[in-house]
Amino acid sequence: MIKANDPKLESWIEISEGSDFPIQNIPFGVVELRDGKLRCATRIGNYIIDLYSLAGYGYLDGLGIDDLRVFKKPYLNDFIANGRPAWRAVRDRISYLFEKNNSHIRDNIEEKSNILKHILDVKVKMPVKVGDYTDFYSSIEHATNVGRMFRDPDNALLPNWKHIPVGYHGRSSSIVVSGTDIHRPKGQTKSNDAKVPSFGPSKLFDFELEMAFITGKETQLGEHIKVEEAEDHIFGMVLFNDLSARDIQKWEYVPLGPFLGKNFGSVISPWIVTLDALEPFRIKGPKQKPEVLPYLQYEGNKSFDINLEVYLQPKNGEKNLICQSNHKYLYWNMSQQLAHQSVNGCNIKVGDMYGSGTISGPTPNSYGSMLELSWKGTKPIKLSDGSERKFALDNDTMIMKAYAEKDGIKIGFGECITKVLPATE
Repeated sequence: MIKANDPKLESWIEISEGSDFPIQNIPFGVVELRDGKLRCATRIGNYIIDLYSLAGYGYLDGLGIDDLRVFKKPYLNDFIANGRPAWRAVRDRISYLFEKNNSHIRDNIEEKSNILKHILDVKVKMPVKVGDYTDFYSSIEHATNVGRMFRDPDNALLPNWKHIPVGYHGRSSSIVVSGTDIHRPKGQTKSNDAKVPSFGPSKLFDFELEMAFITGKETQLGEHIKVEEAEDHIFGMVLFNDLSARDIQKWEYVPLGPFLGKNFGSVISPWIVTLDALEPFRIKGPKQKPEVLPYLQYEGNKSFDINLEVYLQPKNGEKNLICQSNHKYLYWNMSQQLAHQSVNGCNIKVGDMYGSGTISGPTPNSYGSMLELSWKGTKPIKLSDGSERKFALDNDTMIMKAYAEKDGIKIGFGECITKVLPATE
């Protein structure tokens, strides 16, 4: 068993009941301190742990990291590049140092004050510099719903869907961290009864409930990653709101796929939860039929039981729970996605990001987009203030949450928050 996953562990840091960040989590991120300095960090409860300060006192020596200055970099990429043994060793060391019976830092006032900062005293930043970004389309429920709405209800899935993890390359520069407001995009749209397109703000602004994984091991051009080796290349996961302008996308996507309808902003949660932390929540994935080709075949449990929630909050209003889904519904798992991404010799880099695609479940309340929840606007979503939504309005805030829970241990991702601002002039 991974030491840091021991469910019996307790921390000397106070942790409120129901926190996403018990000592068994130990995610990784980047924060800005009050003096403006950037630090790689982890989090237990409502306190962040400055990893550069921790390293400065010698607490991270001997863990296979060539240069401990990686923890003062503005992104986690250099730390991640040290590889899976180092990720696990650092996480285990942190677990040891902050376990309730360890007094090394707990009873040293100077060290504790430099290493620990309350979450309200820092600003979370983008945890990684995303070099390349792929968005998959791996939920069979979502793909089926979209196919029924826009193509043939009797043949909703395209012929390739059950044979390959369908995906496309998106734009990494517009991936931002939770709390970043996004302006309503402008572009060309064309209604069914119009002869020519028009230009203006999107009227069909939508969220897409996704999760994304971050790669932590490079390959060279021409190499490919075997499905059984894929997890050695995956550092961890984040929540991912891949925003979508449905009307812009509808007009532009034939023949080359999404473009302006997807690249105006995508939002991630700030803390990367490692695969090690998610180890206890592995489950068997959906039955894949027909049988996939040998390079996509796998053994063992490659899916994860992670609860997903989406809330919509109007301006000056209450949060409304509008979606409850689960990562386990994905038809194609992360190992298959990465194996397929690289099978043609595409090289993989540290910090690359791979979105799951919208994660919809089998019931209407588990659909992972407003497009599905309102069924293309024909079934408006009723909110607690009496208003209705077909798609997001200006000043609406979308709040996504994710957590895995088992045997009294909750491993959470924090929140992924996005406010919709009016289109710019």
